[in-house]
Amino acid sequence: MTDNTLLIKNVTILPMTDEETLIENGYIYIENGVISEVNEGLHPNHLNNAHKIIDGHKMVAIPGLINGHTHTPMSVLRGYADDLPLMEWLQKIWAVEGRMTENDMYWGSMLSMIEMIKSGTTTFSDMYYGMDKVATGVEKSGLRALLCQGIIEGDSNGEELLATTTDFVERWNKGANERITTLLSPHAPYTCSPELIEKLVEEAHRLDCSIHTHLAETRDEIAIISERYGETPIQLMDKIGLFTRHVIAAHGVYLTDEEIDILQKGKVGLIHNPKSNMKLASGVAPITSLIERGVTVGIGTDSAASNNVLDMFEEMRFASLLQKVNLENPTALTAYGSLTMGTSMGAQAVGLENNIGKIEVNKKADITLVNLSNVHLQPINDIISHLIYSAKAEDVAYTIVDGNILLENGHLTTIDEEEVFWHIAKIKEELL
Repeated sequence: MTDNTLLIKNVTILPMTDEETLIENGYIYIENGVISEVNEGLHPNHLNNAHKIIDGHKMVAIPGLINGHTHTPMSVLRGYADDLPLMEWLQKIWAVEGRMTENDMYWGSMLSMIEMIKSGTTTFSDMYYGMDKVATGVEKSGLRALLCQGIIEGDSNGEELLATTTDFVERWNKGANERITTLLSPHAPYTCSPELIEKLVEEAHRLDCSIHTHLAETRDEIAIISERYGETPIQLMDKIGLFTRHVIAAHGVYLTDEEIDILQKGKVGLIHNPKSNMKLASGVAPITSLIERGVTVGIGTDSAASNNVLDMFEEMRFASLLQKVNLENPTALTAYGSLTMGTSMGAQAVGLENNIGKIEVNKKADITLVNLSNVHLQPINDIISHLIYSAKAEDVAYTIVDGNILLENGHLTTIDEEEVFWHIAKIKEELL
């Protein structure tokens, strides 16, 4: 028996390798944080030597969910600026963010990590300030993360901002036992000048890292960029070379056919944030068209200040339903299609498809076990359908990252929930 082995037995497995593959009674064997065997039936006798065994009876194993775009410290602002259009919402949020300390950001991010672990998310892509504190939280929580120090130029010194964010990239990349991937991040084309973004792209080439930004989110953004530069945000970013790097582009609500072609030809993973877009009345992204035309699309929750939860099951459900009602087509964005956006295609969108997104040999052991015995999941006619149209965060029984159990039978193993709640209550009283 070795300490770095984990066996999940008697479990239904949805590996997300293709739509047809479903192992109804199988096992997953994990060594040193990597999946070494996936098969049907009973596990071979030698697997009895596993250090830890999980009985997955009445559970389904899926790849850990991937939240492609969020701002974890903003959980402290949940419910603070609701029922406002984006630009008004931003002004109210920015006023409070200017008073937030790094301590506030740490505990806000920890609150988000609790919520994500308890709802089956194993990887998140985060853009915010105080990223050193968020990275420290990732070390403690055991989650996998793509982190970037967001840049809003405004009246600030762009060169200083660039130096700060590149320093973060170099210090934290492959941190937390290689669970952290660092990126560069201009907040958006309307908050950063083309000149600064060009320099940032140069740095991304030097550092060999990806870029995370907001793009084509609202009609106001389109109007602002068109007035300033005579081009749309996508056209402008293409012109200055942004898409010569892999880009995680959040939103992509307003896109022409020409711009979809630009995204498809460029190295772009577009992240759909349906609930935030709906709540801020930003519009409906053309997800079905994007996928049909070969663009890689993932799903994100955006922040708890604009969503207001970080539940990827709910996000995948809204993604599917929003396309159906918008196109008046009940076959648009099927349950499986939405689930790929939260797992296998989501991994490709954030650039980690070689390591995560599927349950198969040699992938990192990032796995979510969903309890299928709850009343709203009965009878089990179609597991994929249930995961998208019926499952809830509370159905998650186990969340596993790198073979380490972060949630065991619904109980956190790496974070003291009550400690986090105490600090959040104190921050709320002082900040808001």
